[in-house]
Amino acid sequence: MINVIASIHIKEGRLTEFIEIFKSNTPKVLEEKGCLEYVPTIDVPTGLPPQELNNNVVTVIEKWGSLEDLQAHITAPHMLAYKEKVEDFVEKASLKVLMEA
Repeated sequence: MINVIASIHIKEGRLTEFIEIFKSNTPKVLEEKGCLEYVPTIDVPTGLPPQELNNNVVTVIEKWGSLEDLQAHITAPHMLAYKEKVEDFVEKASLKVLMEA
């Protein structure tokens, strides 16, 4: 299984619009071969000392059956269309692709 943590930094004031577009694409992603989980999350203040808060970051938690499934996801037609829709909202993005140790 492949785990993915994607951090998407959204331009100030655009978070709500971004999340709406993201969530409208989510059902298509969940239908993809090998997609086990695909969830957008935002920071929640907890007061825990090591926590870093950023109100303009969406962290996407993903689980895929294989690396091949993830690679197919990235080039799926609905993902290419999604990327075009949100490109003006995104300042930067980073990706961690992980497997169990």
